[in-house]
Amino acid sequence: MQLVYEQFSNINLSDPIFDSLKTDYAEFEMWFAKKAADRAYVFFGKAGSLDGFLYLKIETEAVSDVNPPLPAAKRVKVGTMKINPHGTRLGERFLKKIFDHAVTQRAVEIYMTVFDKHGALVSLFERYGFRRMATKTTANGAELVLVKSMLNAEGSILERYPLVKISGQSIYLLSLYPKWHTRLLPDSILNTEDASIVQDVSHTNSIHKVYLAAMRGLEKVHPGDVILVYRTSDGSGPAHYRSVATSVCVIEEYRDINSFSSWEDFAKYCSPYSVFNQAELQEFWRTKKYPHVLRFTYNFALPKRVTRGAMIESMGFNAEDYWGFMEISRTQFQSVIRAGALNEGLIIR
Repeated sequence: MQLVYEQFSNINLSDPIFDSLKTDYAEFEMWFAKKAADRAYVFFGKAGSLDGFLYLKIETEAVSDVNPPLPAAKRVKVGTMKINPHGTRLGERFLKKIFDHAVTQRAVEIYMTVFDKHGALVSLFERYGFRRMATKTTANGAELVLVKSMLNAEGSILERYPLVKISGQSIYLLSLYPKWHTRLLPDSILNTEDASIVQDVSHTNSIHKVYLAAMRGLEKVHPGDVILVYRTSDGSGPAHYRSVATSVCVIEEYRDINSFSSWEDFAKYCSPYSVFNQAELQEFWRTKKYPHVLRFTYNFALPKRVTRGAMIESMGFNAEDYWGFMEISRTQFQSVIRAGALNEGLIIR
């Protein structure tokens, strides 16, 4: 699946995906025409027709056409989101894009309006911390106004996503080989020094990830623990300069591969979010070579990669430690975050 950031003028308004929007909103076609120079994320299915459409807008003024009104603040407005569900979890991938925009733009809130009849969509957004804060009534009917605070660290791991809470949690460094790293964390590829949300069109850009490994110590992680992902050298130069910290993730669950009752149970758990293909998963199940199964959320790519050399020379890391998987201090983690130019307001201490 590939998301494309496309200009409205190049999108076919006659595509069937827009039929329900034309029915729900009498002014939709006129609105679409006015947006000719703007861009939206689109996903084209195998037949060439649209299976997904997402339009986002940055606003700073008060939202006065809802009841109660929302005070002035920097927000990402989900102007239009439409999906043809095919079991692809496109909704979650669109949510990742929405959160990426909010992080990059330093927005304090995200909001959208939606008719209550779209229950599955409402449930999806509420799962990630959106709340019913107001209503909007027009000639088209009454809509819910769902609002997500980018400052609220309360609730579950998903409800506060993408914020990372380090208070009371352990923090670990986890190494990934380059071939797995790019497949698993597309925002964090080494040659993208600015993790551009516009240029990234990878089909693997999702919130949840599943990874298998054999490194010692992984069995001690707990839900909520923080992972600093470290990409090992690609062989193009010394690891001192080519191995880099790239991403911040949060553990959702740890499982031993032997806890699954069958291959089918294992495949059902791993396949939707795994970096590994079906053949690789079958081999892992047969050999039990990688017993540790990690499920985690992909929260941030560091805008600037932090080299192994910098981590050793100025951030208190020991070159003699085992860098495959190791616990790190809060001070070390915060030093990497600062050097990586991540907005420190996203880390809840």
